[in-house]
Amino acid sequence: MKDFLNKIYQNHALIYKVVLFIITTITIVYLFPKGGQFKYNIQKGKPWQYENLYAPFDFAILKSDSDLKKETQEIEENSRLFFTEDEDVFTKVKDKYLNQIAIISEDSAAIGLNKSRLRSFGLKYLNQVYKTGFLNKSDNNKTKKNTLITVRIGNEAKDILSDNLFTTELLVPSLQQYFKNSKYKHLESNFTTLFFEILEPNIFYDEELTRKIIDEEIKNITITKGLVSENERIISKGDVVEGKKFEILISLQSEYNSQLWSKSNYNWIVFGYTILVALVLLMLMLFLHKYRIEIFENNTKLTFIFFNILLIILLVTVVQKYWLSYIYVVPIIILPIVIKAFFDARLGLFTHVITVLILGFIVPNSFEFMFLQIIAGIVTILTVSELHRRANLFFSIIKITSVYILAYLAFSIIQEGNAQNLKGAYFVMFALNGVLSFLSLFLILIYEKTFNLVSDVSLLELSNTNSKLLRELNEKAPGTFQHSMQVANLAEASANEIGANAMLVRTGALYHDIGKMSNPMYFTENQTTSVNPHNELPPNDSANIIINHVLHGIEIAKKNGLPDRIIDFIRTHHGTSTVYYFYKKQEELTPGQVNVKNFTYPGPIPFSKETAILMMCDACEAASKSIKDPTAIKIDDLVEKIISGQMSNGQFMNADITFKEIQTIKKVIKKKLNNIYHLRVEYPE
Repeated sequence: MKDFLNKIYQNHALIYKVVLFIITTITIVYLFPKGGQFKYNIQKGKPWQYENLYAPFDFAILKSDSDLKKETQEIEENSRLFFTEDEDVFTKVKDKYLNQIAIISEDSAAIGLNKSRLRSFGLKYLNQVYKTGFLNKSDNNKTKKNTLITVRIGNEAKDILSDNLFTTELLVPSLQQYFKNSKYKHLESNFTTLFFEILEPNIFYDEELTRKIIDEEIKNITITKGLVSENERIISKGDVVEGKKFEILISLQSEYNSQLWSKSNYNWIVFGYTILVALVLLMLMLFLHKYRIEIFENNTKLTFIFFNILLIILLVTVVQKYWLSYIYVVPIIILPIVIKAFFDARLGLFTHVITVLILGFIVPNSFEFMFLQIIAGIVTILTVSELHRRANLFFSIIKITSVYILAYLAFSIIQEGNAQNLKGAYFVMFALNGVLSFLSLFLILIYEKTFNLVSDVSLLELSNTNSKLLRELNEKAPGTFQHSMQVANLAEASANEIGANAMLVRTGALYHDIGKMSNPMYFTENQTTSVNPHNELPPNDSANIIINHVLHGIEIAKKNGLPDRIIDFIRTHHGTSTVYYFYKKQEELTPGQVNVKNFTYPGPIPFSKETAILMMCDACEAASKSIKDPTAIKIDDLVEKIISGQMSNGQFMNADITFKEIQTIKKVIKKKLNNIYHLRVEYPE
């Protein structure tokens, strides 16, 4: 049992990777839509590339979304409107009329008229109004001219023409008509004033009932418009996929998927999905193992990459399930931006491509989606740089959005045969995609704290020479600080020339020698007098002090919370080189008895372009101080000798740097050192 636990402990990193791989695979498969994959790729507007297709079974032809939308719109526009009659209104208005008619009867114009008949005359008009119906003014705009509407009175309903209803606008002309040949015509203005005061609408729009009836009609819309019989030819090879043929193919695909995803096939389909997802993730693992071994061995970084893949897949899955029309709003390009910010462009593109491959199983029109996203990812990798400069990201996202729009235009023209059916909503979605892509900056800040990673934004903060650690270096070891500044300038210029991460190498150069703060006076650049403490020490002790500045630097960096990417520069800036001066001195004292390992830095050797650049610049800048009368020839010879020696010792074997890039770096270092040691013209006194 103890041996078993020991083996688990010894291999815990590998076990974690396996568990992470399995959990990620299962989660992605769980997020997949519950349906099989149709074996034909249907592309509207393109010729059918497969053999003649015959119906494998009977199936119905489904109506397209546009057809269903059109039918729904017709129901919405043509459906009958329902109104409700309030029977109490007439009683209330009648009571008001009877109370007010007495005033009109007392009017001088009405003296001598029969009051009972006068009252009945007005009452007859009221009966006429409320028998027909008086429509509420706010509901007047809901009815169309001369359309049939249904009025509900209690449990009964009657159909009437909307134009027959009384409205406020119709009261005056109707009263004029009513009084036209009447003996009470001289009282028309009195009655008009009275009716305008007491009349109230008794017909009101019943929105709830109308909506209910419309919803019922929409619910009863049939989603099919025909039937295809078994063995009936659907499409021939070479036929263009359009019109009815396209609708039948889409219907076959839908029916095929629904039949395929049955209980009997469920486990097999899940098994197939699992194999495909596992293969894609395995490719990522193999890529990391072969080309990014330092990331592969770091479980935190590996978890970070898998987490971001899962996050993008989850976002697309949720949008695809609930808001399919907005699938292109999901800012998938955040993934390559984030990966490139923390690692490199090559890994960012590779991660993006495998994620898009997985998304191809989830989204409809997978070919179009994958093409758009891969092209956008490539543009992202090529254009997004120096994230600490927000303007750079802004212009990059404009370019990415433009590529989205151009690709969509091309697909629309291919599928529709013209540019007349472009949907403006897509342009808005691509614009929103670009706006949401700015969230990558906030994600980067969150990830830095959560996963202890470093991006260009953090590098900008760390490279500030007023930071606490660099101020301390300047106070305790001013010569080392100046040396670090010179090396940082050399390294940054070299990185810019070969396209490496200039911000990273500059920051690494500023901190690479912080270990010298432990014993600053044992390093020549900090010795302000002619007294050299190494004169009092044996060579092997001096060598230990020199070598240990790397270990002390790592300790100081960790204590001050510097990220691993910066600590890598401290570890590798001497690689596995030898403290040659003290080695030769020890050999003079004890010839043939010196173990070279005691005078060799522990390494590791540089494993990136940036760490290799620092090694070259550090050694050349330090050695240039030993030239008594510096000239261009001496500096050139020195640079050639130092860098050639590093190459022959295999210091750049893991650095993924080419001979051409090394030659470019040599030229930059020579030019910069010549500028540093250029003698000014002596001015006359």
